Amino acid sequence: MKYYTLLFLIIAFWSCEKIEDVTNRDSNWAVRGGNKAQERYSGLTQIDSSNVSELEIAWTYHTGDLDEGGTQMQVNPLVIDGTLYGVSPKLKVFALDAASGEEKWRFDPYAEEDNPSVNRNRGVTYWEEGDDARILFTAGSFLYALDARTGKVIEGFGNNGKVSLKKGLREEFKEYYMVATSPGVIYEDLIIIGSLVSEGADSAPGDIKAFNVKTGALEWTFHTIPRPGEFGRDTWDDPNAWKRIGGANSWAGMALDEEREIVYIPTGSASPDFYGGNRKGANLFANSLLALDASTGKRIWHYQTIHHDLWDRDLPSPPSLVTVRRDGQEIDAVAQPTKTGFVFLFDRETGKPLFDINERPVPSESNLAGEEVWPTQPIPEKPEPLMRQHMGEDDINPYVSQQEQDILREKLRGLNSSHMFEPPSLQGTLQFPGFDGGAEWGGSAVDPESGMLYVNTNEVPWILQMIDTNPDRGSGESLPLSLALGREEYMSTCVACHGTDLEGSGRSPSLVDIEDRLSPDEILNLIDSGRGMMPAFYQVSEARKKAIVNFLVDRPHYEVDVNSISDKEEAAGDPDASERYILNGYQKFRTEEGYPANSPPWGRLNAVNLNTGEIAWQVPLGEYPGLSAEGMPVTGTENYGGPVLTGSGLIFIAATLDKKIRAFSQKKGELLWEAELPYGGFATPSVYEVDGKQYVVIACGGGKLGVESGDAYVAFSLPE
Repeated sequence: MKYYTLLFLIIAFWSCEKIEDVTNRDSNWAVRGGNKAQERYSGLTQIDSSNVSELEIAWTYHTGDLDEGGTQMQVNPLVIDGTLYGVSPKLKVFALDAASGEEKWRFDPYAEEDNPSVNRNRGVTYWEEGDDARILFTAGSFLYALDARTGKVIEGFGNNGKVSLKKGLREEFKEYYMVATSPGVIYEDLIIIGSLVSEGADSAPGDIKAFNVKTGALEWTFHTIPRPGEFGRDTWDDPNAWKRIGGANSWAGMALDEEREIVYIPTGSASPDFYGGNRKGANLFANSLLALDASTGKRIWHYQTIHHDLWDRDLPSPPSLVTVRRDGQEIDAVAQPTKTGFVFLFDRETGKPLFDINERPVPSESNLAGEEVWPTQPIPEKPEPLMRQHMGEDDINPYVSQQEQDILREKLRGLNSSHMFEPPSLQGTLQFPGFDGGAEWGGSAVDPESGMLYVNTNEVPWILQMIDTNPDRGSGESLPLSLALGREEYMSTCVACHGTDLEGSGRSPSLVDIEDRLSPDEILNLIDSGRGMMPAFYQVSEARKKAIVNFLVDRPHYEVDVNSISDKEEAAGDPDASERYILNGYQKFRTEEGYPANSPPWGRLNAVNLNTGEIAWQVPLGEYPGLSAEGMPVTGTENYGGPVLTGSGLIFIAATLDKKIRAFSQKKGELLWEAELPYGGFATPSVYEVDGKQYVVIACGGGKLGVESGDAYVAFSLPE
């Protein structure tokens, strides 16, 4: 009898070991962001301030499929029991030996496709139960499940290993663009996931969905644009807005409190981004932090950080769960950084703000017909903003000639710039904080012991200028009708990214003389399939696409039946309202040499004491080699990718355009180490341990801020 009892105990102990939560092992980095709380924290201490300067490259892995035309890797790789899981520029998923960088397996979701649509990707999701271990990831509009050990598809998941993210959408939205750039989060047997959708009038709704990890079945859906009878519907003036408005999606990722069974989900703006004449009202649940029951998707609480967003103020990153100390008590909280430079801090259970948030009057007069600007916006009293929120004439870049400073001041005077919430306008509005923050998708890291939050921010001005698309077609034009129609379609579909002059912007390449680089058929294929940040325009008819190509190559290459292109036939809702005004491209306010028009710093790393709401320190993050060579002080640069913390008091971060990874001290922000990367590390590092050795790994995908694209994963460790 004793023998059987002992055997039972051994089996029970072994079983417990088998199902131990891999996210709780310091040696692993088992979730994007380190753990489901999105702390971006590792308890490992082998690398510390005394030896971090000795770090050297342990291994480098090249995926071999970069596209010099503009691919990126924003991946925060997972490391589980000595195996690293990552994604290549063209969305091939792979597993490596985390100690050597040697490839174990690779899976190509597009192996049988000639011209796939490749979107951004920030990593994969891991799930295990007993001997069943799975990697879940997205490519295009599909969620895949792979065997974590072999890389082969799980045939019993969905339809031969994949399920459509569009499952449950209304039929009229199913041809619209929908992918997922950020991995989902696991709660029991569910993967909860958001989406990236178009930001124009042709946008699908951003419903939050939970799929069964084992079968692929859609278990629950939360409608971010409320339907009749659902909470929040009265914040939309049109009761049928849910039938035609898209967006309010969660593209940035989410955090999970497993004990409370609550998932915290940040959302973006309703579409179209910069004109709200067809979506009047406060627009719940756009620009909101949602707290949902993880098992059912039912709303527990929410907070809207921007009402009736006209500035693309998406909540840009997953929130971080943290315990703060207030008046001798510990409070479990959730911290949400924003593009506007604010950090919102809430009680995790109730949603009560831990620092007062005041509704402040903002400029509400718009010169765009039909627009109704919301008269107030919520401003937290603490923490204080992490960046300047106004640019005046005294803030002009001091590193250019007096003549250019005068030109920049004159340009600033021509923009609406008195307030950070100046509405979009035809003459141009200064967007500062910029389209890309403040905080961006790299997000924040929190120290679970001290309640300190660390987050990197951008401090670069942009110009928000709208175009009226409603003038009479072709008046005074000498273009042939087919080219005039192509220009009109370009103005409706492409101008927000590539501009009226076709010169592109910080986000999008120039289309000037594109016929010298691509044939008309190649341009048409690109419009069909998309690339990088550019979606595939499934919803645009073939005739319209060909008309755009004719306009771009400045000749009627394709025969187009002009009668098949009627006015705005494919726009969602009332065409005059939905596409009356569009953005004249994503324009940075820059000097002639390409530096930001404002004075530095242009990028910072910030430390915030969430217990008190005070900023502990701020340091510039990154440098321009050209300015440094001239003896200029460190200015900071725009940055994409986030920080991670270690138990030894270090902060590791890449993110900058100077292609470096750095280590700072958590206490004072002192720079302790930096190393050159082969390409820009626009991603968040991962920290892990194999056989007693600690590593820091970063995906070096480049492809942003004028930095060339790359395909390398680089791991650092201490020398033997």
